[in-house]
Amino acid sequence: MMHLFINSLAASAGGGLTYVRNVLPHLAAQPDLQVTVALRPTLREELGDFQNIALVVPDIAHVGRFWYEQSALPRLIRNCRAQVLLSTGNFALRKSPIPQILLSRNSLYTCGDFYRDLLSRREYRTWLDTHMRAAFAKRSIHWADVTVAPSHAFADELIRWTSAPIVAIHHGFDRQTFFQDDTPLAPAVEEKLRRTEQSLKLLFVSHYNYYRNFETLFRALPLLRDRMGDRPVKLLLTCQLAAGKNPGTYRPEAAAALVKKLGISDMVVELGAIPYQQLHQLYRRTDLYVTPAYAETFAHPLVEAMASGVPVIASDLPVHREICQDAAAYFPPLSAKELAETLARLAGASGTSRHMADVGFERSQQFSWKAHVEEIVKLCRSLVASKTSRPDTH
Repeated sequence: MMHLFINSLAASAGGGLTYVRNVLPHLAAQPDLQVTVALRPTLREELGDFQNIALVVPDIAHVGRFWYEQSALPRLIRNCRAQVLLSTGNFALRKSPIPQILLSRNSLYTCGDFYRDLLSRREYRTWLDTHMRAAFAKRSIHWADVTVAPSHAFADELIRWTSAPIVAIHHGFDRQTFFQDDTPLAPAVEEKLRRTEQSLKLLFVSHYNYYRNFETLFRALPLLRDRMGDRPVKLLLTCQLAAGKNPGTYRPEAAAALVKKLGISDMVVELGAIPYQQLHQLYRRTDLYVTPAYAETFAHPLVEAMASGVPVIASDLPVHREICQDAAAYFPPLSAKELAETLARLAGASGTSRHMADVGFERSQQFSWKAHVEEIVKLCRSLVASKTSRPDTH
């Protein structure tokens, strides 16, 4: 029986939350495996109960996550007699008492576009904070026994950044889990969707942040409107462009002002956050999925859109090409003009869109959380076998 400890204290939204939510059921199905998961209190009720998985909720409010992880977490790991540690939040323990696998999945630390974007917004504190976190993340890769990236493209980026060996293991997708919940969308959301029924509906699934490049998408909308003639266009967002309505510290006020300046307020539909288990209902009611992100490590919504039969238009990033291959149309990440042209071309070519949807559906079946977990567990077992003991450094 192998005992795996998972540090998921960083998981609060976005990809980190998606990861924990999806891997735990497959870990529960693994034979001869015991799992202890450290997580935030807000996730305890959502993740349910599994016979071989213990969920622990450390009190980190008074010390902060980073300090707790480096000072107190090793003691918790030793006390539960775990044999291998999976750190899911980009930062490793500097002195892990057991072999450690680090999941590195933050492309911002290596992204020049992000640093330039922050400077253009005069976000100097975030610029400095990101540089400091990047230094920590870079050191973490050397502290870990093995570092895993969610795509080959991002693994290559990390290798160039650190000169360290990186293992690429794709994140997954569980079709049965994703489509099983038929709970109706909230009435307010349904009403907003009803008003878009005669429109070309574009969907972008993301909380508001800078690196998802909302502004390029907004600038493309009036150009697209000019090309669409009498057919109205609606952009569906799973966020709200208002202060305090999104996770993190990204400020959406400038984006909201841009929407008004461009005269596209009637084109942008702010649905707000949609529960993960209901997202499939939103995908299936849209015509095209679009992402203008200039930084990415895997992009779960692309797989979700492809599995839902929605044609994908994605910014031309190596990660996006790796995930979608021939199932998407691509455009330069910062070109609103080429994005608008690509959207107009697909909106007017139903045969091409149907073909892309078919190819995308087939491509989505290549991703599996079950296969991902099996690869992670295999890696864990190899570490336990090769490093059965480690001197206590505390």
